[in-house]
Amino acid sequence: DFELMCDASDYAVGVVLGQRKNKIFHVIHYASKVLNETQMNYATTEKELLAIVYALEKFRSYLIGSKITVFTDHAAIKYLLTKSDSKPRLIRWILLL
Repeated sequence: DFELMCDASDYAVGVVLGQRKNKIFHVIHYASKVLNETQMNYATTEKELLAIVYALEKFRSYLIGSKITVFTDHAAIKYLLTKSDSKPRLIRWILLL
């Protein structure tokens, strides 16, 4: 089992991959990237979802076939998972999840 911690700011996204052993979180990998000009114009919810998608792509080799728990500080992402009239980009990302 793996845990992903994802966050986004106005200018970058950051993610942490780790595992819990005996209730203690152990970091496996850190990653971040600066947003391009287009991504900087995304709404906050889109940036937070972008952070999750970035983490899934970045750590794909670790995560294939594993149970993954994703932590994010943006509650609107739960809402997006149930919404059917999202932007096409968001729908593609949600399908990835």
